[in-house]
Amino acid sequence: MNARRGIFHFGHPVQGTVQVKLRARNVFSFLEVDVDMLASCGKDEVFKLNGHNDNWLSFNKRPRKKHIRVVRSSLKIVVTPSTSVSSKLNIIKLSIRDASRLTDLRKRYQWACKRPCNCQGEFETLVHIVQGSCLPDPFHFNKYHFNVIDKIDNDVEETESICITLTPEPDREPWISLSCTEGCDPEKKKKDAKIEMECKRNDICSNVVWNIEDPDDEANWPDEETKSCYKDALKRPLIEKRNGGTKYTVQLKYLTLAESKGQDVTVVVTYGRDEPLFTKYTIKTSSSTEDLSPTTKQAGSNVKTSRSGGSSGETVGSATTTSGTSSSTTITTTSATTATTRVTTSPSTTINAASLSCSIFPSNGTILIPFSITCTTENPCSECHYCLKTKGRYLRCSRGNEVKSIFLPLGDLRSNYELIITATAKHERVVATTTITVQVKDIEDSSSSVDGLEASLDVAVALLKKQGLLSGETMGQLVRSVSNKMNRQSDGSQKDDRQKLREQMLGIMIDSVAEVPNNAPGEVQVTARGLTALIQEGTELSSSAQEEASLLFANLSSSLLHMDVNKSEENIQEIHFAASSIVEGTSTILSYSSSKKISDALLDALENTQSALLMFKDVDKGPIIIEHANISIFVNRVTPGSLHTQPISLSNSSGPKFTLPELPSSIFPSEEPVDIRMLSLDTNPFSWSERGNISGLIGSLSLTTRDGSSIHVENLSEDIEILLPRPVGEQVNASVLDLGNFSTTVIDVPSADSTLVLKIVPSKDPLPFKLFLGYMDYPTETNNIAMTEMPQQGATEEERYMWLLDPKIFKGNTGVHYLVVRPIVGPGIKSINATLSITSITAACKFWDESLLEWSKKGCRVGAQTTHLVTQCLCNHLSFFGSSFFVTPNLVDPSRSAELFGTFAENPVVVCFVGALFVAYLLVLVWARRKDLQDTAKVKVTVLKDNDPMDEYRYLLSVSTGHRRGASTSSQVTITLLGADGNSEPHHLTDPKKCVFERGDVDMFLLTTPFSLGDLQGVRLWHNNSGSYPAWYVGNVMVQDLQTNQKWHFLCNSWLAIDMGDCSIDQVFPVSTEMDLKRFSNLFFMKTAKDLSDGHLWYSVISRPRSSTFTCVQRVSCCFSLLLCTMLTSIMFYGIPTDPSEQTMDLGHFEFTWQQFMVGVQSSLIMFPVNILIVSIFRNTCPRETSCCKRKTKKTAALEQEKTLPTPPSQTASTNTNVTLDIIIKDITRIAHSLSKTMKSNIPRIEPEFGPGQQVDINAILSVVEGFIRQNNKTTDNVHLETNVEGIQKKSNKTQYLYSQLCHIHKELSLLGPSSFPSPHSYSQALQQVQGMKSFLKDQLFTSSCSSPDEPNQKNLSPADSADGDGGQKKRPCCHGGLPWWFIFVGWLLVIATSVVSGYFTMIYGLKFGKERSINWLVSMIVSFFQSVLIIQPLKVLCLAAFFALVIKKVDEEDLQNVAFERHDSNLGDFKDQHILRQDRTLYEPPPPADIEKMKRNRIMEQKAFALLKEILTYLGFMWMLLLVAHSQRDPNAFFLNQHIRNSFSGPITDSMSLGDVFTWTKTSVLSNLYGVYPGFITDGNSKLVGNARLRQLRVQKSSCKISDSMLQFVPDCNALYSWEVEDMGSYTTGWNHSVGGNVSTSPSSPWMYQTQAQLRAHPVWGKNVLYRGGGYVAELGPDLQNASSTLEYLSRNKWLDMYTRAVFVEFTVYNANVNLFCIVTLLLETTAVGAFQFHCELQTVRLYQSTGGFHIFVMAAEIIYFLFILYYMFLQGKLMKQQRCNYFRSKWNLLELTIILLSWSAMAIFIKRTLLGNRDMTYYHNNKHQFASFYETATADSVLQSLIAFVVLLATIKLWHLLRLNPKMNMITATLQRAWTDISGFLLIILILFIAYAFVCNLIYGWKLSSYKTLADSLITIINLQIGMFNYDEVFDYNLLLGGLLFGSCIVIMTFVLLNLLISVILAAFSQEQIYHKPSDEEEIVTLMLTKICSLFGIRYKDTSDSQEPDVNGSSGPTLNNSRNIPGNSADVNIFQTSDNSAKS
Repeated sequence: MNARRGIFHFGHPVQGTVQVKLRARNVFSFLEVDVDMLASCGKDEVFKLNGHNDNWLSFNKRPRKKHIRVVRSSLKIVVTPSTSVSSKLNIIKLSIRDASRLTDLRKRYQWACKRPCNCQGEFETLVHIVQGSCLPDPFHFNKYHFNVIDKIDNDVEETESICITLTPEPDREPWISLSCTEGCDPEKKKKDAKIEMECKRNDICSNVVWNIEDPDDEANWPDEETKSCYKDALKRPLIEKRNGGTKYTVQLKYLTLAESKGQDVTVVVTYGRDEPLFTKYTIKTSSSTEDLSPTTKQAGSNVKTSRSGGSSGETVGSATTTSGTSSSTTITTTSATTATTRVTTSPSTTINAASLSCSIFPSNGTILIPFSITCTTENPCSECHYCLKTKGRYLRCSRGNEVKSIFLPLGDLRSNYELIITATAKHERVVATTTITVQVKDIEDSSSSVDGLEASLDVAVALLKKQGLLSGETMGQLVRSVSNKMNRQSDGSQKDDRQKLREQMLGIMIDSVAEVPNNAPGEVQVTARGLTALIQEGTELSSSAQEEASLLFANLSSSLLHMDVNKSEENIQEIHFAASSIVEGTSTILSYSSSKKISDALLDALENTQSALLMFKDVDKGPIIIEHANISIFVNRVTPGSLHTQPISLSNSSGPKFTLPELPSSIFPSEEPVDIRMLSLDTNPFSWSERGNISGLIGSLSLTTRDGSSIHVENLSEDIEILLPRPVGEQVNASVLDLGNFSTTVIDVPSADSTLVLKIVPSKDPLPFKLFLGYMDYPTETNNIAMTEMPQQGATEEERYMWLLDPKIFKGNTGVHYLVVRPIVGPGIKSINATLSITSITAACKFWDESLLEWSKKGCRVGAQTTHLVTQCLCNHLSFFGSSFFVTPNLVDPSRSAELFGTFAENPVVVCFVGALFVAYLLVLVWARRKDLQDTAKVKVTVLKDNDPMDEYRYLLSVSTGHRRGASTSSQVTITLLGADGNSEPHHLTDPKKCVFERGDVDMFLLTTPFSLGDLQGVRLWHNNSGSYPAWYVGNVMVQDLQTNQKWHFLCNSWLAIDMGDCSIDQVFPVSTEMDLKRFSNLFFMKTAKDLSDGHLWYSVISRPRSSTFTCVQRVSCCFSLLLCTMLTSIMFYGIPTDPSEQTMDLGHFEFTWQQFMVGVQSSLIMFPVNILIVSIFRNTCPRETSCCKRKTKKTAALEQEKTLPTPPSQTASTNTNVTLDIIIKDITRIAHSLSKTMKSNIPRIEPEFGPGQQVDINAILSVVEGFIRQNNKTTDNVHLETNVEGIQKKSNKTQYLYSQLCHIHKELSLLGPSSFPSPHSYSQALQQVQGMKSFLKDQLFTSSCSSPDEPNQKNLSPADSADGDGGQKKRPCCHGGLPWWFIFVGWLLVIATSVVSGYFTMIYGLKFGKERSINWLVSMIVSFFQSVLIIQPLKVLCLAAFFALVIKKVDEEDLQNVAFERHDSNLGDFKDQHILRQDRTLYEPPPPADIEKMKRNRIMEQKAFALLKEILTYLGFMWMLLLVAHSQRDPNAFFLNQHIRNSFSGPITDSMSLGDVFTWTKTSVLSNLYGVYPGFITDGNSKLVGNARLRQLRVQKSSCKISDSMLQFVPDCNALYSWEVEDMGSYTTGWNHSVGGNVSTSPSSPWMYQTQAQLRAHPVWGKNVLYRGGGYVAELGPDLQNASSTLEYLSRNKWLDMYTRAVFVEFTVYNANVNLFCIVTLLLETTAVGAFQFHCELQTVRLYQSTGGFHIFVMAAEIIYFLFILYYMFLQGKLMKQQRCNYFRSKWNLLELTIILLSWSAMAIFIKRTLLGNRDMTYYHNNKHQFASFYETATADSVLQSLIAFVVLLATIKLWHLLRLNPKMNMITATLQRAWTDISGFLLIILILFIAYAFVCNLIYGWKLSSYKTLADSLITIINLQIGMFNYDEVFDYNLLLGGLLFGSCIVIMTFVLLNLLISVILAAFSQEQIYHKPSDEEEIVTLMLTKICSLFGIRYKDTSDSQEPDVNGSSGPTLNNSRNIPGNSADVNIFQTSDNSAKS
């Protein structure tokens, strides 16, 4: 029929009831309808379908065909997903049901596909994958055969076939519209019909393909192979294919043929490559185009519809509703699918509701097949909301009428797997509903394996991703189907595979939910159902997967809670369903999981679920209860007043029951309703907690407000009753006692925290008796743990005869207890006839304490209603909550110490750690005590030995050595003070009792001078550069005048060394001004150093100031106490749960809560006050032994005793005998010398003669001294004017000094007498002169002081004594206001107390926490501790130092008041010892410049020697690591593997091969070696073929070269040599033919289609002739020999290789597991267009998988060390480049070093790239195992890496030459080559020119005949070989003897005998000149010194004949006096007795 509706007439009448079967078919579907109860009609006719695409049914007579019985094959082909797919992105998997039985080794099993199959061939496998590229063209068929073949005779014993097709989706937009422009009128059809296309999108118009359906009979269909496929599918083949264009012509012959067959002509247009669409246009061939009226179904008729298999298509009919129907109307609609749709419309919506019809595709499938459902309404409804449900469960909802890729559950087994889907279309209040019936079966057994399921999953996920439908909802449907299938499997061998697949699906679900959040309750429901099925088997999920699943449940519940939905019955119902699915899943996972994280996530999910259920809950409308296996939830919303009216419980009696008392109204925030939330859990969600033995059901109840805020219920006056069912089957201990003869029973108490309930039933009531309970013994009246009397007070017998025993009664005892019953009887009664039934029940009521994270029983007790079936708990709270200000710490009960320490074996972590701390503290204490003793010895002030006993002016020196590395010195240091009034004598700073000038130390010395030096202007420091470490870094020097307390600071911060800093060992440092002291750098450094060394408690243990009274022992103890207190506060607040309602303060990346802040405050309040108190006590307590008062008393007594002692006789005798005139003259000269240093420049000087060997007049010297005294006194008077107190004091000191010296001279003169003088007059004159000066000074003293000059204050005091005494200074308070010495005991008492208490409670907490939690706390505490000590506290010190330096700018003064003075007895002797002390003048004079220069040179030589030794050793280590890295990248087996493969494939190769030889070689040698004996392995089975092998050819275009005009008529075609310009890159059909109209195959894998280099993942290849491009025409050989043979046969038959072929590549990759190597093989056959192919092979071996043995770890370590060397050399070269700048690049060795570094980093980059490329290629191979796997890029990267490493090794080896420069011979050779380089370069240029010239000649003469000269490069190599004797003379002489002899003879003579000998002569001449003029290198002396040092190290004497006898200039030799140095300030050390000509002239 030509219309959708029509009337059918029978040809002759029919009598009786008949049944008529109507068959309607078109190109897309097939439908059968049985119609019975028809009236009798006419003739007996049968139906015949006249045309495939006709809509007409005509009736013609047709004889019935006989049925022929065919023996069916036992093979059953399974197709996944189906035989028809709609996209080329899909794949089709072909397999055999029950393939496990196909194991007969005598047979082979293959899949075969013949022409017109896109991928023809035979495939030896049981499972064949049809890739998208192998799918047929749209609406075409490919037929695949599965054959069982006998291996002996190759007979096909059994076969089965299947047809597959590509059926595109119809164009629903539509993007293309078709119209007929002419020839389509049935009345005017005498010409071709022309169809024109209008396209809305330009991108698809270029890809259209035009066809028409073949109108001819099936007998004339062209292809016999697929004819049955079209017949079975009721389709017609497509013919007249045309690609592209907007117009199409249907030839008249097809129109005529269709008209003769009664058919219409259908034009089919498809477009789109991967996901094609189609549209149609029908050309009518008859004039019958009118529509017939519809047929009205008769009342009472029965219409049945049946389905037949078919493919999707268009809808050919629409649903209609018959008018006049009553309450409901059933409309049967037939769509193009095979499903039946029944629409039921209710009367209430019939008026406005559009009738709904839905179609489903495919009509039948499996649970893993994606279905598509399309619904339409009679009136278009664009705003309708469509929903699909099955069995009342949500499937999918959509705003569009089409739902794609929906996965359906299994159908009903009882009704042939039918599944009824309810579809609903809703618009506002109008609802239309229909049902869809579809057949959904289970997947085949062969596809139900894990691999099959995984493959199906991958296909489905890829489809969903492509369609953009991947979400949690779609994945939930898919995962549910796959998981249900796996849940029914019990094969233990595949457990790991199932676990892997489950975790894979879980990951996809998590990602899908994260990317596409659920927006409707139904979506949450579907996702949760899928997740529940996924986690069904807990043993097949890892712990991390379980945790991820629980977090996903929490996520789903959160999305359900925060979903934006309106309040409707439908939404409420969907929320309930979704909540039920979530509860079911949490119940499942809780049954087998015991992790804290999982438990927390599940409880969050349940809480969110309860909140979601309460969103639309009305008040007092009854509870919502969801019950599942392990979890039940209860929610309700009631008014506060009804809470206590009825118990809160589940519907069954197995759940908990809560009875609330009347709650006070104050706990409710307002009159709003209250939400009740109850949980019932069969499994303990806190099983991860080690504390608390919980068994039985667990209940939870909480009250919240409408917005979810918690209502705190606690500390109630009336208890809450909680009834918890006890575990079913629990044993009940009941005993019956006969009180007449037995009254004792045994009771076992299993737990110390359980309540014992005794239920007693007496035989009569009342029955008085006593009960006694004893532990481990029978109780008595006096010895028992508990007793009571019965009966007690109570309303019932049960209450009167029940005894509750609290756990406190048992005192922690468990085990056997004895219960004794003694009846209470009257007097005289000895027995009683009664019995008792005693039932003992142990129960405990606990709640989960969130603060302690453990089960607690505080506030709960066991009730009297407890039985063996239920436990009654009475609690006064529902939960505990922390304070709003103070955070309650973790609590511990010290009374449980013994119990907790009893668990030491289970949890020894914290106890052992604390014990180890105590042991470590004791060991460190021993070290600290020794350090304190050392510091005490070093902290005293050293009184210098070289102080003059007569000098009484004291200066305290404080010299600080810097903190730099190597700052300490072993040299002898000397200092000179430079003052305004004079300079001090040089003083040697040393102490015989201690080491001075150590790194970071401060050394103090007492230096004396005759009188004040005035204001100091500088200090001069030098040393003699002696010892093993002479360099000294002096930090700063402080000088204090002890008389005036004035201080001078000298900021030195300099090196005194010959090789560091300024390279000077003698420097003058000026005094620092106040601005210098307050400079930021100085203040910051000084403050930082002081705070770290003294303020930082931990650092100061090692670096405390030695003068501090806060000892090292005390500091260690404070640290120990602080650490233990920190541990205690940390463990007290560890793990306290946070309040979720608390707000978080966000400061950028830092967040904290008020609770965290309060924890910090409380910890500080607990820990710091006591520790600060301890530190303050230790720091401020005065030492007992340095009490000021006692020291002064002791000093005074000693001085008094010293004054009363008589002068020793020996001393007097010595004085009498030793005094001579020379000694007196020297003393007078010393006085004059000291006076000269104080002279001003304007005072005239008288310098008498006093030379060596001359007689000196003592009277003249005394006259000079007298003149100095009088003039100096006048000058001082003029300067000071005696008005300055300080000036008067200085004058008095100087005058006293001179007076005492003159008294000493007067005494010596008196002792000597006149006998020793030249004349008595001289003697008397000397006495008068001395007496006169004494009188003058005496008068001066009287004018400045009232004291007598004969009794000076400090004359009899030594410098040390003077420093300790008052010295006339202001008295200072004793101990500076510190604490008394006995406070030290208070500090130690606090240390011991805090340490013991903190350590004890820390151990208790640790034992209470459990092992796992203790370890976690310990790790976090240790990390926090080191973070604080190493990072936070140093940063705090730096910040404070910066603040003080920038803001406060205060210089801290060092307190030197309590330091002790180290006295030396030698200072108390006579002043004559000064001459003995200063005999070694080298200590008091700096080394001369000449010696310093020698020291510098010697030091530089030593440094160079050690640097050279370091360079050699470092470079040897570098070379070792480099060679390890280089050889680890190579494997010797690679050569043998390459050689084996090359020999295997190149055996029958000849020098010249034709095209036929190439095919023969490919079919024989290549295939036989490529597919070896073992499947998948090449040759002998040792190397695995990775992926498929492929053939690739490169061609040139036709007529690609020009032919000479004269030869054009003879040679019509010319084909050029290969080049990139003439390469053919077109696409062809089979046989290199162009399709008509430009039609070419669109299959990218066609061997006739050109593929680019990027598509093939290849790279250019160098042949022997030219560089070939990486693209080409490719044919893959397949995985086995059969496929490869059929492919080669196909290529050979269709002449794939022809005259245009220029190169043929055979490419494949193998992996040899024996040697762990990949080999990328490229076999190349190339031709130069002469018709002969030449063979060339390229093999690249690479290791992609590193070995896992110990050697691999060793190599990795070597690689890391190597690059550490590179970083080291980069650092050195960077420093050198910074120093030399542009000159750096002029040194060839620098360039060599730089090249090595650059190549090394390049190798690192290539190594990383190779690794990434290798991983990428391996991933591609794993995903595409049946395709060619390209590893070219990886191999290329590996080759580049090997080349780089090789060049690095080459350059590094060349660098050894630079190290050999130290050898004199090598140095001479190097110099020779440098000298002769100009001549050598000239000769090399001449030799190169001659080489090239002869190469050109030989190439031109022999290149066309001899292979050795065919190219210029070959000729050049041959000429070079001639010079070294590798030459084939025969081939040259055979060609032309005379020419060859002349040519090569001249070459040998000129090159060898002339040029090479001249070159050698030039080198020898240069060598002779170098021997004459050679200058030894400076480094030769360095080598000698280095060898000397090394030999001396090993005790070997090294002899060096060239060593000159030079003096040792190490600094210890005696340098001469150097007086030429200029010192700023006044002149010093001037010899006043030197004759001055200048003064004489003046």
